[in-house]
Amino acid sequence: MHTVVVVDDTHINLVLMSRLVSQLEDVRVVAFQHAREALEFCRKERYDLLILDYMMPDLNGLDFIAELHYPGDDPNLPPVLMVTASQDIEVRHRALESGANDFLIKPIDKVEFLARTRNMLQLRRANLGLQSRASWLTEEVRKATQELREREQETIMLLCRASEYRDPETGAHIQRMAHYSALIARELGLSEQEQEMVLNAAPMHDIGKVGTPDHILLKPGRLTDEELVIMRQHAQIGYELLKSSRADMLQQAAIIARAHHERFDGQGYPQGLAGEAIPLVGRIVAVADVFDALTSARPYKQAWSLQAARDYLEQNRGSHFCPRCVDAMLGCWDEVQQIRQRFQDE
Repeated sequence: MHTVVVVDDTHINLVLMSRLVSQLEDVRVVAFQHAREALEFCRKERYDLLILDYMMPDLNGLDFIAELHYPGDDPNLPPVLMVTASQDIEVRHRALESGANDFLIKPIDKVEFLARTRNMLQLRRANLGLQSRASWLTEEVRKATQELREREQETIMLLCRASEYRDPETGAHIQRMAHYSALIARELGLSEQEQEMVLNAAPMHDIGKVGTPDHILLKPGRLTDEELVIMRQHAQIGYELLKSSRADMLQQAAIIARAHHERFDGQGYPQGLAGEAIPLVGRIVAVADVFDALTSARPYKQAWSLQAARDYLEQNRGSHFCPRCVDAMLGCWDEVQQIRQRFQDE
């Protein structure tokens, strides 16, 4: 049912217009003889058409629309039919410019009044239908996008699990370093969308280890120089595995896979990049990955204390690690410890 608000300071006019509107189907009339009361109602309640007198003592029709803040070019707002006894064309122009959609000249012709009112309510119904359709389409797009993101995330987790089966590092390590990475991204001022991208892409940093022979990947002792060369190939292998994906997240993961072993001083691999030439996501993950590797127990080493790992980051700030990334991580130390506590190795 449509709600029509009728505003006129003259009682007889108010009764006449209200009765005429009541002849229409599925219409509820709310009548006001005082403009301020009507204005208060329109600000708080839902309605579909405003029939408004121009000449009123406390608030004329133009001022009424101005206080209601009606942008007349917005089709989703209820239409306004202004009624006036003035024959001045300037008044009509001002009414239309102020936000009125149509106007009638007093004395009111019943047939014309009903036709105009019916047409404006039909227009309102059509606009609401379009608005509802647009909202439905927006929601469908959101659902489809969410489904794509979930599939993308599922792909990432499956690849990470495949990597875990061959890598002695634990799933908890992947969770910790991913959350450390997102924390650093936040402190560096990256957007929420970029932070989420880092969180979801960081777990793919070592996916290239699926191409590393077991006798090297699982070796408990120190690698020989020849074995080290083969091990270091995992960064480029990870990039090659992921780079062709059209998914933004996997493209980000490809960058991380290749860049997270670069050093700020240019002594890293596989490209030997230095400083700002290293992609920011690679510099972020480098800090998070090394920090968690140091503080995690492995078959070939004991876990470092958090303080010892913190000291290591500070000592290698500007050589191995990007200074900004180190400062970002150490600047939220309480949250780092909370992440460490939340994702513990089994």
